[in-house]
Amino acid sequence: MLPFMGYNVGDYIQNYLDIGAATDEDKLPKIFWVNWFAKNDAGKFIWPGFGDNSRVLQWILERVEGDADAVETPIGNVPTPESLNTEGLDLPTADLERLLTVDKASWKDELELIEDHFEFIGERLPAEMRGSSTICETA
Repeated sequence: MLPFMGYNVGDYIQNYLDIGAATDEDKLPKIFWVNWFAKNDAGKFIWPGFGDNSRVLQWILERVEGDADAVETPIGNVPTPESLNTEGLDLPTADLERLLTVDKASWKDELELIEDHFEFIGERLPAEMRGSSTICETA
């Protein structure tokens, strides 16, 4: 997003933190995560993509309405295998479970990149963001 920022990214982050602090939690955006780009052992994408991505949107809308189950993870909510419409897909159970799994090791690796990014932002990084890499310690 940095190329699209019209002002310091630290100020941009602070703006969202301020909005979050001033808003009722039930009115804040919901966060969901599913790894649609996971590949199988043959190197092929597991999720079919394109029109079948509407299945994900269906789950998100149902989830927001309180009609779909999810598993809470340190990075957000993911569908339960039963709550995602996979009717008509040739998607083995093991592949679906792989898509819905939060890989703690890869997220810990990602945290190093986030910490480097935070260093780049510098002194205007909001204090609330410093030390945020502890998220994976609870995973």
